[in-house]
Amino acid sequence: MRDLGAWDYVIVGAGTAGCVLANRLSEDPDVKVLLLEAGKKDNYIWIHIPVGYLYCIGNPRVDWGFTTASDPGLNGRSLLYPRGKVLGGCSSINGMIYMRGQAWDYDQWRQLGLTGWGWDDVLPYFRKSEDHYAWDNDLHGQGGNLRVEEQRMTWELLDAFRDACEQNGIPKTTDFNGGDNLGSAYFQVNQKSGLRWNGAKAFLRPAANRPNLNVVTEAHVSRFSFENGRATDLDLTVAGEAAKITVNGELILSAGAIGSPQLLELSGIGNPEVLKKSGVEAKHEFMSIGENLQDHLQLRPVFKVRNAPTLNDMASTWFGKAKIGLDYLLRRSGPMAMAPSQLGVFAKTDPSFETANVEYHVQPLSLPKFGEPLHPFSAMTASVCNLRPESRGHVHITSPDRSAQPEILPNYLSAEADKRVAADAIRLTRRIMAAPAMQPYEPEEFLPGPDYTSEEDLVKAAGNIGTTIFHPVSTCRMGVDEKSVVDGRLKLRGFDNIRVVDASVMPNITSGNTNAPTVMIAEKGSDMIREDRRQLAH
Repeated sequence: MRDLGAWDYVIVGAGTAGCVLANRLSEDPDVKVLLLEAGKKDNYIWIHIPVGYLYCIGNPRVDWGFTTASDPGLNGRSLLYPRGKVLGGCSSINGMIYMRGQAWDYDQWRQLGLTGWGWDDVLPYFRKSEDHYAWDNDLHGQGGNLRVEEQRMTWELLDAFRDACEQNGIPKTTDFNGGDNLGSAYFQVNQKSGLRWNGAKAFLRPAANRPNLNVVTEAHVSRFSFENGRATDLDLTVAGEAAKITVNGELILSAGAIGSPQLLELSGIGNPEVLKKSGVEAKHEFMSIGENLQDHLQLRPVFKVRNAPTLNDMASTWFGKAKIGLDYLLRRSGPMAMAPSQLGVFAKTDPSFETANVEYHVQPLSLPKFGEPLHPFSAMTASVCNLRPESRGHVHITSPDRSAQPEILPNYLSAEADKRVAADAIRLTRRIMAAPAMQPYEPEEFLPGPDYTSEEDLVKAAGNIGTTIFHPVSTCRMGVDEKSVVDGRLKLRGFDNIRVVDASVMPNITSGNTNAPTVMIAEKGSDMIREDRRQLAH
């Protein structure tokens, strides 16, 4: 068995959070930091070309390839559930959208008793990591690790959709990240000069030459051992060879909303019934591990259009494909530089909501599902998701084998409030498409189809066209109550030297895309870890 030695910090998972932690913790030359990643290096070309997400999702080279259990809310369908398996994690395969959420989100965390997690508390961490292409002010920062730029292409159809939103009372805005994201704008993205800017580029590469940081890829952790409330060592394989690691200081789980609860359960921490059924000895009862799964369910209404170019048209001929390639080769522009979604809209499906409760990801294209060819007709997709779902699911192991996929059941649309928002979101989409600004393009509803009109029909339609937008969180929920998995300093309850630092700790899902909040959590978590170490030293 290969012995990888003893470390002050062992970080499991080199996704977004793990890359941030590795950078910040290794700034202290007096500590030894080990970062473990089950996937390989981020040297796959399609990671870096923005449109390459189409070739990454579902690709075992960079994606775990999870699927959900059959979900009643989706009329029994099972979904692909992409999760990054590569340096940079999901930031290497995601939509690159830079979105913090709303001030309201974090102030709600603070009201739950989580002192230090309100909007005013976390804003400095957002600014610290940011390298904004244009703004350096009270809300935005420059010179940080995480590059934020404008997209390099606009579309006539999307501009018209913004006008149609305005005609429906949804204003235009220039900044989704100031605390109130109501309005429409082109998304700002984590790109640099037309290339994806993932967590590995942003945080890991600047720290790569530090002698106190070691990054090990193809490292599959099977479980960790603990005694008297302290993690002691890890069992793993590295490129197929059995290995062992000793934890001298802290064990930090940053394997994400699926991987972190999975590793806790494999190590014997969790609901005894779940563990017993899965063939794992229960060593520490913790009923809420893997529970409280939250995700944004996106509904994908598709409209056929005329009289304006769409990506369906451009990519349908060899000439069009050649032009797309040439645009990117010469200018790093055009469809190959596109994020999966270009236009964002935050709106209220009912005026009684205090803040925007739905988010649109509007695309000048349509396809049956990610990974399949574009439709053979001109079309656009007005994808819309409920920002604050009340439905809750779970992630649980089904086997002691760490290579066995856990059961992932989001329980979409299980809450009555979510059904109501879904139906209202489809109605709002239809009103936008019926606005004067869209009429030159003769929109014709293709999905879910104009025959779905009653509340019951629209909920069924939502189950037919709904899919994940890849934002699973909260399976190791942070809180002050005894049922929470980690406390406000991200420490695993009942343990002295184990923390969880990733999207799984969110008390409730943020109102938008979840990558930037995960960076913030890791930035703040790094400060907490270093502060606690200094206090122990004294």
